[in-house]
Amino acid sequence: MSTAAARAAAARVAGLREQLARHDHRYYVLDDPEVPDSEYDRLMRELRELEAAHPELLSADSPTQRVSGAPNAEFDEVRHGVPMLSLDNAFADTDVVEFDRRVRERLGTEAEVEYCAEPKLDGLAVSVRYERGVYVRAATRGDGTVGEDVSANVRTIRAIPLRLTGAAPEAIEIRGEVYMPFAAFRRLNTEAAAAGEKLFVNPRNAAAGALRQLDPAVTAKRSLAVYFYASGEWRGGAEPDTQQELLAQFNAWGLRTNPETRVVAGVAGCLEYYHSLAARRETLKYQIDGVVYKVNRRADQEALGQVSRAPRWAVAHKFPADEALTTLRDVEFQVGRTGVLTPVARLEPVMVGGATVTNATLHNMDEIERKDLRIGDTVVIRRAGDVIPELVRSLPERRPPGARSIELPAACPVCGSAVVREEGEAAARCSGGFVCAAQRKEALRHFASRRALDIEGMGEKLIDQLVERAMIATPADLYDLKLEPLAALDRMGEKSAANVLAALERSKRTTLPRFLHALGIRDVGEATAAALAAHFGTFAALRAASPGQILEVQDVGPVIAAHLHAFFAAPANWEIIERLLAAGLNWPEGPPAVRAVGALDGVTVVLTGTLASMTREQAGAALQALGAKLGASVSKRTDYVVAGAEAGSKLKRAVELGIPVLDESGLEQLLRGERPAA
Repeated sequence: MSTAAARAAAARVAGLREQLARHDHRYYVLDDPEVPDSEYDRLMRELRELEAAHPELLSADSPTQRVSGAPNAEFDEVRHGVPMLSLDNAFADTDVVEFDRRVRERLGTEAEVEYCAEPKLDGLAVSVRYERGVYVRAATRGDGTVGEDVSANVRTIRAIPLRLTGAAPEAIEIRGEVYMPFAAFRRLNTEAAAAGEKLFVNPRNAAAGALRQLDPAVTAKRSLAVYFYASGEWRGGAEPDTQQELLAQFNAWGLRTNPETRVVAGVAGCLEYYHSLAARRETLKYQIDGVVYKVNRRADQEALGQVSRAPRWAVAHKFPADEALTTLRDVEFQVGRTGVLTPVARLEPVMVGGATVTNATLHNMDEIERKDLRIGDTVVIRRAGDVIPELVRSLPERRPPGARSIELPAACPVCGSAVVREEGEAAARCSGGFVCAAQRKEALRHFASRRALDIEGMGEKLIDQLVERAMIATPADLYDLKLEPLAALDRMGEKSAANVLAALERSKRTTLPRFLHALGIRDVGEATAAALAAHFGTFAALRAASPGQILEVQDVGPVIAAHLHAFFAAPANWEIIERLLAAGLNWPEGPPAVRAVGALDGVTVVLTGTLASMTREQAGAALQALGAKLGASVSKRTDYVVAGAEAGSKLKRAVELGIPVLDESGLEQLLRGERPAA
C-alpha cells in the first residue's frame, strides 16, 4: 500500500472513531441521539472493515474493542490508588440536623454550609482509571482498599468513554455507580421468563450479576448504565475547588453525572431536596434508596477528614425501609467465632424491598423480650437496600392461641457445652471454646481472612473439611498441614494443595496489627489492633502489660483491657501463640511509644503509596489513636506526607508545597509520638 493510501486509511479510522464516540456520548450520556441506529451501524461496520484491513491501526480505545477477547477464568485483584470509602447513614431528619451540626462545629463556623446533594443509586460502586485520558481499567469497591478487576466488563458500558474529551490528568481514578435502568431490568426478566430461566429480584442484583459475568459479551447485552460522582487518585493537573465543579469537569470529559444533583444551602436545603426527591422517586427511571449530601468545598472536605472507612464530610440519608407482614415460624441459635449465640428468626417467606426474605437476625435475648416475640406471631419485617432484614415488632393482637415462648438453650446447639450469660451482658456464649466446632470454624475463617493473615485459598469450604476431618483445631494446626493429606480432600488435588501451603508460608511474614487482629480477641478489631501495636511497639511489651497499662492506649476502655489481659493469661491461648511463633510467624517491630497518647494532636498526615510494614488503613488507625488527623489530599495545612512505594500525585503535590515527606522510618517516629524532620 502506498504511503498516501495508508495516511488516508489512518485519517478515516480516526474520523470514524471520533464520530462514533460523539454518537455514543449523545445517545448514552445526553439521551439525545443525532443519527438513526442504521447510520450508527453503518459507521461501525466501516470502522471494523478498515481495522481488519489495517490491523496496525487497531487500538484499545477503539469503539470496536468494547467487547473483545476470551471470557475470564476469574477476576484479578486491583488495589485502589485511594481507598473507596463507605458512607455513614442517616435515617431521620434529626440525623441530618446532627450531621450538619458536627460539620459546622468541626469547621468552626456558624454560617450555613453549602452541600452538593445527589440521589443515592442502588447499584454497584466502581472505580474507573484513565491514564493520559485513555481508559485503562475498572475495579469494584471490594473491601475499599482492594477490589476486583472488571475492566473488560465495564468497557462494554457505552456510557463510559474509552478516551476522555479534552485535556486530562496524567492518571485519575473516577468513582461511579453502575446500575440497571428499570426498562432494561424488565426486558431482562421478560427474556429470562420466556427462556424458563431464573428471574432477578431487583435491578441492583441484576446489575451486580451482569458486572461480574466471566464473559464480557454477556455483560454487553445487559444494558448497564452509570453515573459518576467522585474522584480517587488524581495525578497531574489542578483539581476543582468544589464538588459541583468536579462534576462539571466530569461532564466536560464526557463522563455521565446525575442531572438530579443540586447544590443546596444548609440543613434546610438538604431536607427540602430529600423530601422533594422522595415525592418524585417513583417517576425516576432507576432505583434509588436515598440521598447523599456532600460538603461542597473540597478544602472543607479535606479539613473534616474521615473516621475509619467513612468521610466526616458526607452522609447518606436513606429513604424509609420497605416493610411487610409474615409469620415467625421458629427461632434457631447460631454460634459465632467468639461463642456468642445469636437467635435467628425463621420466617414464612415474604417479599420485602424486591427480595424474598426467610430469615432475620434477632441480636440477643434482650431483643426478643423487648419485642415480646412468640413463635407463631405475626411480625413486621423491614428491609432497606442490602441491609440484613430486621424483625421490627410483633402484632400481639394477632397472636394465635398456641404461640410458644422463645427460650435461651442451656447447652450449645453445636457442641453441647454449657451456655453462660455474664451479668450485665446481653450476649450469651458457649463455654466450649475450641472444643466447639462452630467457634473453631469461625475462628479459623477469621484468622485466614484477607484483613487478618490473608491466607489465599483457605476458604470456608476447605476449613469446614479440615475441621470435620479433625485435621485442624486451632490456627497453629494450619502450619502443620502436609501436602498429601491436603491434596486428598474434596476438590483439592496436588496443585491446589501446594498453592494453599505456599499461601500459608507467605502468611508467616505479617505485621503486628494483623497478627493481633487475627487472634480473634474479643472486641479487638483492626483499628484497636493497630493502636495497640503503635503504643507498645513489640508483642512482648503488650503481652507483659497490665490492664492499667493497656488502658493508656487511646480508645481502649476497661472492657477491652480486661479481655486482652484475660486472653494472654489463658494457658491454652499461649500454647497456640507459642506454636504460631515456632512455626515462623514474624513481623517487623519497633520500640514502644515514648510519648503520651495525644502526642500528635493537631497534626495532619496524608498517607500515599504502598507501605511495606502495614496497610495504609492500619497506619491511619494508629496515627489517629495518637491524636493525628488524616488528610484526604495535600494542602498547605498538611503537616506530613508519608510516602510508600508507587506514591503518585500526593507526593508530587507535597514537594511542590514544601510539605515534609516521610518514609517508613519517619512513620515509625510518628507512631512513637515524635514529630520528625523531613
